[in-house]
Amino acid sequence: MLSPALVSIERELETTPAAVGVTQTAFFTSAALFSLFLPRLGDMVGRRRVLFGMLAIMAIGCVVSAFATGIPMLFVGRVIQGLSGPTVPLCLIMLRHEIPSNKLYATLMGVVTAINGGVAGVDALAGGWLAANFGFRSVFWAMAAVAVVAALLVRFLTPESTGGEPAPMDWPGVLLLVLTVGAALIAINEAGKLAAANWWVVGVLLVVAAIAFAIFWRMSGRRPHPLISPAQMRQRSMWALLLTTLLTMTGIFAIMNGLVPGIAQDGAVGPGLAADAAAFWTLTPYALAGLVMGPVAGRLAGSIGYLVVLRVGMIGTLIGVIVLALTSGRTTPVLLLVLSIAIGVTYAGTVNIMLNGLGVVLSPREAPGMLPGLNAGAFNLGAGLSFAVLFAMQTAFAAEGSARGYQAGMFTGGALLLLAMLVSWLIPRPPEDAPDPATAAAEATTSKE
Repeated sequence: MLSPALVSIERELETTPAAVGVTQTAFFTSAALFSLFLPRLGDMVGRRRVLFGMLAIMAIGCVVSAFATGIPMLFVGRVIQGLSGPTVPLCLIMLRHEIPSNKLYATLMGVVTAINGGVAGVDALAGGWLAANFGFRSVFWAMAAVAVVAALLVRFLTPESTGGEPAPMDWPGVLLLVLTVGAALIAINEAGKLAAANWWVVGVLLVVAAIAFAIFWRMSGRRPHPLISPAQMRQRSMWALLLTTLLTMTGIFAIMNGLVPGIAQDGAVGPGLAADAAAFWTLTPYALAGLVMGPVAGRLAGSIGYLVVLRVGMIGTLIGVIVLALTSGRTTPVLLLVLSIAIGVTYAGTVNIMLNGLGVVLSPREAPGMLPGLNAGAFNLGAGLSFAVLFAMQTAFAAEGSARGYQAGMFTGGALLLLAMLVSWLIPRPPEDAPDPATAAAEATTSKE
């Protein structure tokens, strides 16, 4: 909802695009870090309590941002808003706790995750209208109002639940994991500046991330109740899913949120649309297609299996990206519309749904919130990597009046998507891919008769 208001923020606060970009980075970094442990905390102290607290604090962050008189205050507000990062994983865990039927859960999971994909682009359109007519502060007030309503609905209309084995929170482990991912994210964001990047800072941060993770691994093997045990980290259900999510997001995120809108606005190699028209032809149909396809993909996952649906979606996404790359330089609004809808169906409405769902159904029974939280962190880390890697390729191969830069970025994304699909074959089959006990019993009775 805030994306269309970024230019308004720059104008009303009399600042630069780079400064506004720092506040966006602060939000996504904060969201990634809180995602690492809040779902696990919900297992211990109550998921409704944690989700209510997250939404209430997010509303406070919106108010702080609405009152911002400069970038420092806006930065603080956006960091506070980042507490809402693991909202969807927590919702999916709570849904799983209440819905025993695998097929029904998979369908409803598709609905929840598809809604998170952008409410068919209505959120972006509403944000743009509010910013244009009432200024950027109105967007934050609208977000605050929605957060308050959501918090009240969670508090009074959702049941409380906990899960897993009772254990104290491993706060030293949380601190080390947050330091690991935080240092890596900041390094990625700095590297994304390319020629303007401070590569000494990037190197130091990567070393800090490596050292923090090494200490985290060593401590986890010695603590009685670690956040994640080394044995769990070695399981394919853990590292294969996280690596698949990371590679998939790195391969696709910057394409649909950067390269495609960029080529739509490029008058030399694309149709040269205005910014709002480019969003109308690309981002809105992409989000709408994902919203429509999400429940269908969820239903299919409950019938034929999460992994089958995931790989079909990956193949479709890879084909769409290759076609985008091959047609760069002679794109038309209609072609961009068709390809945006196609990738919206295959990625936003299928692959994204399955990766989120697998984080829930593959999580250890003794710690249901652990893998969904880590998976949310992988989504955010992949998004940051995507802009750093794909835009670097675009810049390296860019030539005036040529589509080679766009093609280089898209082919690189396609290669990462292919690698993600290969890694996905290492993800073990989740128990939810088996038929429901009630269905199996009914089929057994029928066969006996």
